Amino acid sequence: MARVSVEYKDHIAHVTLTRGDKMNALDDAMIKAILSAGQEVAASDARAVILSGAGKSFCAGLDMASFASMAQKDPTEWLMTRSHEDANEMQELALVWRRVPVPVICAIQGVAYGGGLQIALGADIRIAHPESKLAVMEMKWGIIPDMGGMVLLPRLVRSDVLRLLTYTARPIGALQAVEWGLVTKVSDDPLTEALALAEDIAGKSPSAIRAAKRLIDVAESKSRADVLSEESAEQVALIGKPDQMEVVMAQMQGRKPEFK
Repeated sequence: MARVSVEYKDHIAHVTLTRGDKMNALDDAMIKAILSAGQEVAASDARAVILSGAGKSFCAGLDMASFASMAQKDPTEWLMTRSHEDANEMQELALVWRRVPVPVICAIQGVAYGGGLQIALGADIRIAHPESKLAVMEMKWGIIPDMGGMVLLPRLVRSDVLRLLTYTARPIGALQAVEWGLVTKVSDDPLTEALALAEDIAGKSPSAIRAAKRLIDVAESKSRADVLSEESAEQVALIGKPDQMEVVMAQMQGRKPEFK
């Protein structure tokens, strides 16, 4: 059975974890399927991506069989190998969504625990059902978050919140997650709200949206001088080009832009 589906409609890629009967828990097949889906949409001409999970939950993290198989692997070889640029295979589950060149919106229902939360953190924006639960769950199993979480979490939450979540492994509700910065907003229908947001983004200049995502990544990781230089370089590549001219004409004519 396929673990992930990828569908395209109106310039939006819909990536759905389809192991809903198992709360989309991560086994080896699911891990491979998520990586493949991320790489596929990154290479596509989609203008936005919606990442969601079928069934009652977004993703409950590693399944129990995966924990058992972990114990039989050589952790040094498995985890220290940089198979995806600066990341190993498990880290790429979250970071692949940051490498996707267009905005990724994650819709969360049920639980996003452990690896499931870290995958969601890789998205640009997270919309969660008010009754959903999130947890940095790894300490429950005597391990630490190692799927890109320590790259992503410090950009989103205060240090004391990061430490509390990591040390205790306690689940928190969506409203607390919004207050602490793990979730962007709550919605009674996260998938519908994610679609509306994706449609809004897909109607913007495709080249400007991609430039904005690249620039934000630079802004979060580089020096002041690098950021200022990159702002200018990205703007030079946009001004007067077809997408930008179409935006201006559409604004002046009171219509929606049509990008070629």
